[in-house]
Amino acid sequence: MAVNSPPQELSVGDVARRSGVAVSTIHFYEAKGLISGWRSPGNQRRYRRGVLRRIAFIRVAQQAGVSLGEIQAVLATLPNNRVPSREDWQRLAEAWREDVEERIRRLTQLRDQFVDCIGCGCLSLERCPLRNPGDRLAREGSGPRLLEHRQLRRSGK
Repeated sequence: MAVNSPPQELSVGDVARRSGVAVSTIHFYEAKGLISGWRSPGNQRRYRRGVLRRIAFIRVAQQAGVSLGEIQAVLATLPNNRVPSREDWQRLAEAWREDVEERIRRLTQLRDQFVDCIGCGCLSLERCPLRNPGDRLAREGSGPRLLEHRQLRRSGK
C-alpha cells in the first residue's frame, strides 16, 4: 500500500486554507515580495509548500509588532528554492533578538509608567521616557508637537 505524499505545489486556495489567511492576504504578501509563486500552464497561481512556513513566520512577526518592511528584509535572506532550515530560522531569530528585547523593555516601561500618562495626545510631557525622552519636543515649541506633526502630514502641508 503506497502512502500518499502531500502535493509539492499548492493552489492559492490550498495555501489560504492551510495558512488560515484570506486569499487576498496571500496576493498582498506576494505583491509585497514576502512570498512568491508562479502561474501554471492553466494560468493558476501555484506555490511551493514552504510558503506555509513563510506565512506563519509573517503572521507571528506581525503579531509581535514587526513591520512588513522588516519582515521583507529578513525573508529576502532566505532561500526561495527550498524550505528554510532550522539553521535559517535560528539565524533570523538571533538577528531580531536585540530588537525584540528593546520592544519588551519599552512595553514594560509603558506598563509600569502608564499611570503617569494623561492620554491627551500631546506626547510632549517631560516625564514620558517612551515618546519624549529628555523632553526633546519642548525645544520645538509648546503644545501637542507630535499630534500637530501628524495632522500636517495628513493634510499634505
